[in-house]
Formats: sequence, structure tokens, C-alpha cells
Amino acid sequence: MIARLGIVVLAAVVAAGCGTKTTTKTVTVAPTGTISGSTSVSPQVAAGAHDFVQFACAQCHGIGGRGGVSPFVPALKQIGPHLTVAQLTQIIDHGLGESANPTRPYMPVWGEVISAQQVRDLVAYVRAGLPSVPGATPLPVITGQGPAVEGALLYQRYGCINCHGPNGLGGVPNPQSPDKSIPPLSGADFRHEFNTDAKITDVIRSGSVIGRSPIVSMPHWGGIIPDAQLQALAAYIKTLKAG
Repeated sequence: MIARLGIVVLAAVVAAGCGTKTTTKTVTVAPTGTISGSTSVSPQVAAGAHDFVQFACAQCHGIGGRGGVSPFVPALKQIGPHLTVAQLTQIIDHGLGESANPTRPYMPVWGEVISAQQVRDLVAYVRAGLPSVPGATPLPVITGQGPAVEGALLYQRYGCINCHGPNGLGGVPNPQSPDKSIPPLSGADFRHEFNTDAKITDVIRSGSVIGRSPIVSMPHWGGIIPDAQLQALAAYIKTLKAG
């Protein structure tokens, strides 16, 4: 049920000599509750559309898979429906096109992060032609409230939260890596190693290619995230727990 914008009129009765005086004040009440998002696509395709946003696929492949973000990242709307279920599953689970060039994005390994059901949903969404689904849109980024606020929203928009956890606490398993998990972006060890803005933005820009599938590696963001947003991400990361 859609919550509609309401107007509340407040009446105040004020004693004024022998009589009373009534004043009114109009207050805007923001909508609350559940928003209807009915769609003609199947529940699996709808779930895949939301996964596509959650895991930041849209930030590289474009909204609705239309491309245009990087010449090295294909427009899935054009090629996706022509790929088989097996091909798409392989690419999502094991990555593709690993490159040492920090300005050349590649498809990272998602097999240790995304569940088998989420992979199936993503595959169904791509093979359906990446249709528009209500609510499956990237989080808007608010500017003008300081770089840390902007960076906190970018942390979600670019999917950093999926691997490094809320508040940069880490803990996502990466069993084939030396540390057995994806590192946190908070705590004394991180602050000691990444003690300047330049070090933080450099590792986001260049990633960390530490091995091939099934090891989850930090992808290159240098060809995707503009410098101003890298600085905002660094500002947010510096607000996280230091010890």
C-alpha cells in the first residue's frame, strides 16, 4: 500500500482576553510504510535486478546493463541474452579478463561472496534482457554535506560493503587467500598501513591482484571511480574505528 503525502493542520487555542484565538499551522508529513513495486517480470528476474544494484554491477556495466562507463566493460543488455546460463555463471563465479592495468577494469571473482541462488537470479536477469524493475536503482549520492557523508554513500553504491562489511569491519570469507578473509578497512593494522589519503585512494584505484579464482581480489576502480569520489571514500574510511 502506497503511503501518501499527508497534510496535518494543527489548531492552537490561545487565551486572549475575553475570548479565544485559533491559529493554524500546516505541517508536511513524509510518506511512510510499504511502497508497491508490482512488475511484470518473474520474482527471480526481479531479485536479479536488485542483486545487480547491490553488488555494484551497474557501476561498471551501466544502469540496466546499457554500458557506457568504460570501453573495457561490455554492455550486458546487448550481449547478455546471447550468453548461456553456464557461461554467465562461470564469469560471475570466476571472473574474467584480469588485468594489471589499474585503468582497465576487469570482472572480479564473486564466487566466494555471492550465493548460488543470487548467481542464478543474476543470470536470469541478464538473460531476460535486464528489464527495468521498480526500486532496483543505485543509491543516490548526496553532495554538499561533507566528503565523509558522500563517501559513506559511495561505499554502498560501489558495493564496498559487500566485501569489507558494514563500517569496514571485514570478516567476509576468502578461504584461498593468505588471511582467509577479506581484510577490514578499520582497526589499528589498517590505519598503520594506510595512514595517508594517497595510500587509501591508491589501493582503491589499483586494486590488489593477489591470485586467480577462487581467490577474491580487490578489482581496479581507477577506470570507474573519478578522483573526487576517491577522495570522498578516503574521507569516509578515515571516520571508521581506528583501534
